[in-house]
Amino acid sequence: MPLSPRPATPVDPANPAEGAEAPVRTTPAASLEIYQGDPNFMTSLARGLMVIQAFTQQSPQMTISQLSIKTGLSRAAVRRCLYTLTKLGFAGAEDGQRYALRPRMLTLSQTYTTSSSLSQSAQPILERMSQMYRESFSVATLDGDEIVYIARTTVPSRVMAVDLHIGSRLPAYCTSMGRVLLAYLPPEQLEAYLGRAELTPHTTRTITSVEKLRLALRNVRRLGYALVDQELEVGLRSLAVPVYAPNGKVVATVNLSGNAPRMPVFDMQTRFLGPLRNAAVELGAHLR
Repeated sequence: MPLSPRPATPVDPANPAEGAEAPVRTTPAASLEIYQGDPNFMTSLARGLMVIQAFTQQSPQMTISQLSIKTGLSRAAVRRCLYTLTKLGFAGAEDGQRYALRPRMLTLSQTYTTSSSLSQSAQPILERMSQMYRESFSVATLDGDEIVYIARTTVPSRVMAVDLHIGSRLPAYCTSMGRVLLAYLPPEQLEAYLGRAELTPHTTRTITSVEKLRLALRNVRRLGYALVDQELEVGLRSLAVPVYAPNGKVVATVNLSGNAPRMPVFDMQTRFLGPLRNAAVELGAHLR
């Protein structure tokens, strides 16, 4: 006699997780699966880097269990990574349980900024502009689906709610620098990005439609600059232009950001677009 089908477990509307399969959460560790069988890939190094990147401004201290959940690595793997990082002085735990990165970690970022001709050349250019215009300027590059700041100057009286510094990362789709870098990607790379990007609304102005974003990127290429008005943060308006390498490839972007009520769109375009383009040309000349 065949068994009767097992009735489905009812789902409580007040608690949909109960009685329903939990959605599969993608973790950083899952990305390592594509390298299985590659004899040249150092899995242990990749795991260590994942543990380092798990620490953020929102989570500066974490236990082994918390790091295991966040990275998707086993507790044993996390423990070995932390043991190695602690022995080398890059991490430590004051109470023996909650780990944090140590100041020695700064040597890694310093190594990049001192060895990168782009970063080294950009900083004095931005500082000169900041002194001249009393505004905040930045240079960023594209890293995955995010932009990363490699040079930046700020004016204390103009600080916005977003705390940005060298090494800060922001989503590409809703920032002026990100729009510039996406707009000049090769078509196949851009389509791959648009196919996987999660266009989360940060404000009511954020573009969350792939088609609208594609149109915005076309306009960036047509105009040669990107202006993003309060899509990342209410009150924050920014303008960015591309930086070209000698081979004609866009390798970075120069940006101005400011308070929207204080800096109207027309004033931003007429007063700052020319100086930004001049800075981009100057920076590009250092790459020759």
